[in-house]
Amino acid sequence: MSSDIKHPGPASGASGFPFSPQEAMEFMQRMWNPLGVTMPGFAMPGAPAPATPFPNPAAMFAALDPVEIERKIAELKIIENWLTMSVSMMQMSIKTMELQKASLEAMRGSAAGAKK
Repeated sequence: MSSDIKHPGPASGASGFPFSPQEAMEFMQRMWNPLGVTMPGFAMPGAPAPATPFPNPAAMFAALDPVEIERKIAELKIIENWLTMSVSMMQMSIKTMELQKASLEAMRGSAAGAKK
């Protein structure tokens, strides 16, 4: 399975990006739908839609081993923690920039008041 993952080189994308939009879309498809179950509205342009192995995508989890389900839960918790950390860092960056903006406005205001 690891042999089918493409690692794009620096010259594979246009305008300096390390990957093309098509490669990004394929990556998202593999990340959010690793089993290739057809999802409405998320078909790759020009690619044939894969056959749905189960009538209901949730039915594929009914036959999994409890150990496999526990492993998947652990993986999803790791992803959840990473996303929570990313949101926290984004919020911290926003607050830092807001403080920086307020400081610059205060400095400009005091400089304008000193010139009068």
